[in-house]
Amino acid sequence: MSQLPLSGVRVLELGNYIAAPTAGRLLADFGAEVIKVERPGTGDEIRNWRLYAGDTSMLYRTLNRNKRSITLDMRSAAGKQAVLDLAARSDVVLENFRPGTLEKWGLGPAELDAVNPDVVLVRISAFGQTGPLSSRPGFAAVAEAMGGLRALVGEADRPPSRTGVSIGDSIAGLYGAFSAMMGLYQRESRTDRPALDRRCMDVALNEAVFSMMESLVPDHLAYGVERRRVGGRMEGIAPSNAYVCADGGSVVIAGNGDSIYGRFMTVIGRADLGGDPELASNAGRWARRDELDGAIETWTRSLPRDEVLARLEEAGVPAGPIHSAADIVADEQFRARDMVQYFDVDTGGAEPARVGFPGIVPVLDGRSVPVRSVGPDLGADTAAVLGGLLGYTPDTIRAASGEDA
Repeated sequence: MSQLPLSGVRVLELGNYIAAPTAGRLLADFGAEVIKVERPGTGDEIRNWRLYAGDTSMLYRTLNRNKRSITLDMRSAAGKQAVLDLAARSDVVLENFRPGTLEKWGLGPAELDAVNPDVVLVRISAFGQTGPLSSRPGFAAVAEAMGGLRALVGEADRPPSRTGVSIGDSIAGLYGAFSAMMGLYQRESRTDRPALDRRCMDVALNEAVFSMMESLVPDHLAYGVERRRVGGRMEGIAPSNAYVCADGGSVVIAGNGDSIYGRFMTVIGRADLGGDPELASNAGRWARRDELDGAIETWTRSLPRDEVLARLEEAGVPAGPIHSAADIVADEQFRARDMVQYFDVDTGGAEPARVGFPGIVPVLDGRSVPVRSVGPDLGADTAAVLGGLLGYTPDTIRAASGEDA
């Protein structure tokens, strides 16, 4: 694809961990030049998260694909000046430090606005830039708890669980990328210059999670409903759950649509349940969810997973296998849309390994946009960016990047 939608947009990413880098990744995926600033020596901490071998984790390589990495000591005068010089030449600045940190370093909104009155600043933090909790640190785990998600994840008779990924960070990253696009659109569509406070986008992790909680609060305030954990089910909707098959594989079946339900019961040989007037709507089916799940699993346990899925597909009942990583790699649907893309990557062995990475969403022209590069080595682009873009001398580059420290 010769011209990506965000070609010509430059993003300065000051964030680390997952939230801001996810926003930067989404912008980079579609052509934005994303310059990732990392601390000298150690870089972004996720370089070491789930690091099984080598010196850079696959998590880092995934979240920071299509970016350039430079090292800057932002606490030093030279590093601070480099940030301002880069911000002056950027369309968007992303950051996810604790509120007040950039201001303490002399890199806050006022300083960025002074060097670039058109810049869009996206700020991602645990609880936002204002309010009584704004100064608190917090990771996605805390945000997921306070945003209402954790209370609904897991089995009813067990403590709340987590989803297995840092979903709160990823949701905030999506909002961060959306905020950047909103700021750029506002800037381009208006004849007057948007005020600084309209170019500063404030994304809170706990609010990003809360925004995904559907009608959790409205149901509580309107009906006094306090939703509870229901395991693999969805409150008020049945039958929809995970079921074990004869060969030990598992499937998720969503047979909860009123018209789908009847076809589903015919497939499993329970026309009596399909024709029961009490089960004609979700409310009635939810009340008898244990009975329905028992009947369904009696059927699934009698057949291998592939046969279960084939019969459900023929009947038009939504269902799918519960995939492992190996299943995803082998899945023909993912493969047809280039949703696993391969690179030779240093994994700590004598030779690079061929590693598959997630493709880019959304798909354009029927297939994933090609991933241009995986997350770079620490500081791989420092000289090229500071020397080429800013015209810094080698001595200035060393001072700004912390090499002189």
